[in-house]
Amino acid sequence: MNEKPARIHELDPLSLENESVSSIGQSMTRMKLMTGRRLIGRLAIQSVAPDLELSHLDVLDAVRRAQPADEVTVGMIAEMLRIDPSRASRVVADMVSRNILRREASQADARRIVVVMTPIGQRLLSEIRAQKLSLITEILDGWSDTDVDAFAALYERFIDGYEKAFERRDKGTPG
Repeated sequence: MNEKPARIHELDPLSLENESVSSIGQSMTRMKLMTGRRLIGRLAIQSVAPDLELSHLDVLDAVRRAQPADEVTVGMIAEMLRIDPSRASRVVADMVSRNILRREASQADARRIVVVMTPIGQRLLSEIRAQKLSLITEILDGWSDTDVDAFAALYERFIDGYEKAFERRDKGTPG
């Protein structure tokens, strides 16, 4: 009767016998439902640019994430967002016409056109960040500094693992 507790990696993923793992899965579902409503993006749009759509914010975030490492192309945006290149091109063109993004020649290859953020785009990103931090601060109200620090570290570790698992499965490589 001296059974060892199962390690997470030894669990049958279909059984979800481990209560903690099951609880994480249920919490992920609840969070997906809440984030699916895109509250933060909607608040930012309301404050800064009421005529924008959430797809504009997705493109802006893709540019933000890709820009430090590389010059951003419409093809890269389409790949990051997993959308058709023609859809990405239409959204980028609309954002260029609104002065949120601008197109310019690549510094590495003048034949290539890249997308960069304008000051209006940067302001919109700042508003999104402010809305997000405000919401997170509200959620964490009453938590101890120790709990916030521990959660931040563990959540980052969880999301890193989630991204790696998703990439492996998306590419069809085993874990």
